Amino acid sequence: MSNLLVIFTGGTIGSKSGAGAISVHEAGSYAIIEGYQSGPRYRESVKLECVEPLNILSENLVPDDWNVLIETIRSADLSQYDGIIITHGSDTLAYTAAMLSYILCDSPIPIVLVASNYPLGDPRSNGLRNFASAVEFIDEKLKGVYVVYENSAGEAIVYLGTRVTQAVSFTDQLECPYDVHYGIMSGGKLIVNEHPFNPPAQELRARKPAPSPFIAGKDKLQSGLLYVKPFSGMTYDYFDFGQKAPKAVVHDLFHSSTANTSASERHSLLAFAGYCAKHSVDLYLCPLKDSSETLYASSVALQQAGVAFIENMSVDAALMKLTLAYSLYADKQQIREFVMNTPLFYEFVASR
Repeated sequence: MSNLLVIFTGGTIGSKSGAGAISVHEAGSYAIIEGYQSGPRYRESVKLECVEPLNILSENLVPDDWNVLIETIRSADLSQYDGIIITHGSDTLAYTAAMLSYILCDSPIPIVLVASNYPLGDPRSNGLRNFASAVEFIDEKLKGVYVVYENSAGEAIVYLGTRVTQAVSFTDQLECPYDVHYGIMSGGKLIVNEHPFNPPAQELRARKPAPSPFIAGKDKLQSGLLYVKPFSGMTYDYFDFGQKAPKAVVHDLFHSSTANTSASERHSLLAFAGYCAKHSVDLYLCPLKDSSETLYASSVALQQAGVAFIENMSVDAALMKLTLAYSLYADKQQIREFVMNTPLFYEFVASR
């Protein structure tokens, strides 16, 4: 008998359509259990224990909700379970997957997040299939945090929790750095994508992780970051840190790891970096594949100005690691060391 803990948090996978809107207020969280148990992939050898600490659409999720979810998992006796399935909304799935990967990096069992592109009652929904694939994935006994989500080709893709990025508008598809997913569930079995960037399955089964940096009941996740995504014509003089400043700014980059460094200060990230320094606000730039490669002149100028680049990590994973770091530590050097040089669960994508 396989014992699984199912944690409902809401999201589309736990919602119903009604009165012209999709809402968790007419929640159908347990409908996924009923659907699974009456479906063709149901395994009678699987015992499901269910709890519902949250019931929200994932776009409304804030750090306090993560604290509730973490406390729910930490308070469970994991020795009694073979795995955990967390049902979650797709909008912020990548953020929760990364955060749990860091905080639960010491998990001795698989923790799998699943979502749905449409409510379960919609014939286009992949939610039930994602749930069934998660049940089957847990049989692989890979320790850590994962996401299982069916793509538009009907493939049940497996992602490492720190290597899944936000769902794409219009297609509802999840993505990952370098387009290197961890594997595919097929016929109830995991087919690992044997790529140099992926750890072997046997490593994940046998891994002896470092202790979690987060102590449930003592530590609390907090907000405090500002995320900036550049575009042509970006104007920085709209920012005013004089009244209230963030703890840190995470500034996205164009795909070549570039941003505007022109002489016009109101459009220049270089000038904005100086503004952040003036207000004692830490500035991090992400993503950057590899600083040892030849960079564009704008990136070199930012490096020479002393701006911190987070290398070889998705923006989603970097945002969550920084959120965790600023929740745990006050020393800025300790924060930087933690984020850039302390791997927790394969967040650094390529070999370092």
